[in-house]
Formats: sequence, structure tokens, C-alpha cells
Amino acid sequence: MRIGISSGLSHNSPEEWAAQMKELGCSSVVFPLDYTAPENLIADYVNAAEKYDLLIAEVGVWKNVFAIDPDERRAARERAIGQLRLADQIGARCCVNVAGTYGGPVWDGGYRENFSGEAWDMLIEYTRGLIDEVRPIRTKYSIEPMPWMYPTGPDEYRRLFAEVDRQAFGVHLDVVNMINCPERYFFCDDFLEECFEKLGRDICSCHLKDIRLSSELTLRLEETFCGNGILNIEKYVSLMDRYDPDTPLIIEHLSADEEYVQSLRYVQDRLKKAGMSEEHGAV
Repeated sequence: MRIGISSGLSHNSPEEWAAQMKELGCSSVVFPLDYTAPENLIADYVNAAEKYDLLIAEVGVWKNVFAIDPDERRAARERAIGQLRLADQIGARCCVNVAGTYGGPVWDGGYRENFSGEAWDMLIEYTRGLIDEVRPIRTKYSIEPMPWMYPTGPDEYRRLFAEVDRQAFGVHLDVVNMINCPERYFFCDDFLEECFEKLGRDICSCHLKDIRLSSELTLRLEETFCGNGILNIEKYVSLMDRYDPDTPLIIEHLSADEEYVQSLRYVQDRLKKAGMSEEHGAV
């Protein structure tokens, strides 16, 4: 496992960025630039990552390629092409996006239309088309699972993987996003095993956060920071290492750099107490 954080932290140069990531004990990173950045600056960040043995885990799209508004949809698809090309250029493990929705105005929102046969067919057709247009060699395009759009679980992801049927398509695993019912919550360790059994050999990168069940009615599952929920981080990491010790594990969805550092330290300390360490970084 190679741990990292989704924040680039405050920095003034590629060298400073990479050096502070390494000093914190990170061994993977989310690339902090997008495809519109100058080529020389992109190269400087790539070189700094290589110098400090930082695996570039992800290049994110994070736009709705099925947006109702045609201008928004066109811009999202242009970005997806640019970001996938960038990921391939720099040798990132994956370029990642959510499936997208045309059911409402929120780019990553939950709508009934997200679960239609039309939405599934659109996702397959679009993903194939994107990969065929860019033809990446050094990276893979991947879809982050979500609780309210495809894929919502490992079986849907395996079906998605089979139907896209492209060598440059990989799995992005966010276990917390797929804990969307009481069974997966209360038997989370079993669900972790199921995810890796069905998806493990094709995983490019993983996200890390936590989840807890609210006591309020009706069912309410809340994303939360590491250690404030029920996720068995030690088991999560052991399963990653079983399939690929270089799997990136990216802590995400915190609001400030200080919170990222605090969460990183918590996870590092917890793994150290469990007698677990990174293959390529300090914990």
C-alpha cells in the first residue's frame, strides 16, 4: 500500500510539494495540475514525484459528462479527454471520474434516472468511446463507485468492467461509497472481502475515509473522517497488499490541510500499532 492525501497542500514549487509529501510519509499523490497547465510545469511536477519516489495515483475529471446543459456536457467531455491524455502522459495509475447523471442539476447527484437501462447503456458507450479516442497506454480510465449511480457495488462493477471490455479500463475502489445499506454496514469486513475477491486484480487506486450510522430515523449513513466510523482500516490495507503492495490509498474529503495531516498521522499510527508498514514509505 502506498498512502497519500488528495490535497496538494500549500506549496510554492514542485520541489516543495514533493519534499513535504515525502516528509509526511506519503508515497503516493494525486497530481495537483490539470491538462491546461504548461508542459514545462507538468514535467517539473512529474520529475519531483520521481525524485521522491511518489507514485502518481490519480488524475481526476470530476465533471458530469452526461449533464443536461449541452455546454456543461461538452466542457465536461473535453476535460475528460484532456485529463485522460494527461494521466497517460505522466504515467498515473488511473484517470478517474464518477459515471455522471442526466437526471438533475447536481453533477454527482442521486436521481431515479441514474438507475435506468438508458443510463447504463450511455455509460458503456461513452466509456468505450473515450478510451478509443485517447488510446491510453500508460494509464487506465476508471469510474469511482457511488451510492446513487452506477456502479453501486462489486457485482455492478464487474459487469461494467466486462461490458466496457477495454484493456485501458480499470477499477477505482471507494469502499465507503458502496456501503449503502445496513447489511454492508454491519458486516463491513465481509463486504471488504467481497470487493477485493471480485475486483482486487483490476484495482488501480483506492480512496480512504470512514462511515458511521446515525441514530436518527430512518436509515442515514454518513461519511466521516478516519477513525470516526466502523471501517476496518487494517483489513482494508491487508487486502490491498494481498493483491498489489503498490496500490495507492488516498485519504480524501477533508476541508483543510491541517485536517489532512492529522488524518494521515492517525492512519499511520494505527497501522504502525497493528504492525503494518508501507513497502515504499514511512508509517
